[in-house]
Amino acid sequence: MHPQHHTLFIDYCAFFNGNQDFFECHEVLEEYWKIIAPGDKKHPLVGYVQLATGFYHWRRDNDIGAARILEKALNNFQYNMGHIFFDEIDYEKLLTQLTDTLAAIQIGKSFQAFQLPLSPILEKLVFARIQLLPASNANYLLHKHMLRDRSHILAERQESKQRRSRRQ
Repeated sequence: MHPQHHTLFIDYCAFFNGNQDFFECHEVLEEYWKIIAPGDKKHPLVGYVQLATGFYHWRRDNDIGAARILEKALNNFQYNMGHIFFDEIDYEKLLTQLTDTLAAIQIGKSFQAFQLPLSPILEKLVFARIQLLPASNANYLLHKHMLRDRSHILAERQESKQRRSRRQ
């Protein structure tokens, strides 16, 4: 199986091109990155995570943060030219779209997402996944990081804190 046909990468593309849930894009692709390239900050999956994060910031009117993280995504993608994680994406079109997005942010344009330029095979897989996405309202997508259930994250932090205190 091609690594871009992995369920988590398909989910990323579906959230990106489907309901534009950029927060969820970050979540699923970070999980995939931790499976195949943990700690490799130069891996192209990190660039894809940065791309979604930048769009999340731009949608929330954080233009400075968006431009900063999207610039990192662009640098990552350029560094990884020819990588297998661009086989099913039109690399040149992706770079053009990202460069145009950075220019739009610099001149103060309002948020406008683009579609990932997928190969026909990946597009078919992603379209099937998009059909299964739950409905989301714009307010939830805008403020998802504050509205989501964080109980498991807080429990993990507390457990980690307790482990550290027992070692001391």
